[in-house]
Amino acid sequence: MKQCTHADALPHPEPDPLDATCPECRRDGTHPVQLRLCLTCGHVGCCDSSPGRHATQHHETSGHPVMRSFEPGEEWRWCFVDHVLVAEPG
Repeated sequence: MKQCTHADALPHPEPDPLDATCPECRRDGTHPVQLRLCLTCGHVGCCDSSPGRHATQHHETSGHPVMRSFEPGEEWRWCFVDHVLVAEPG
C-alpha cells in the first residue's frame, strides 16, 4: 500500500476563521462546493467539484503536497504528490 511521504513534516496551519472561504471563488464570483485547507500554508481552496478547482490549482502552482477537508466533521487528508489518503495524525 502506497503511503504519503510528506505529511509528517507539515506545520498544520489554520486559516483566519473570519475569512475561511476560497478567495479565488470570491474574486471570480463563484461558489465553492466544498473547501480544502493546505497543510503547508493554510490556503483555503475549493474542491475539484467546484468550477475553479482552486485547491488543486494551489497545489499545482505552489507544490504544497497535502491538504485536508475543511468541512465540518470531516478530518481526512489527501497527498497530491503521492495520490493517497493520509492517515490521521496521532
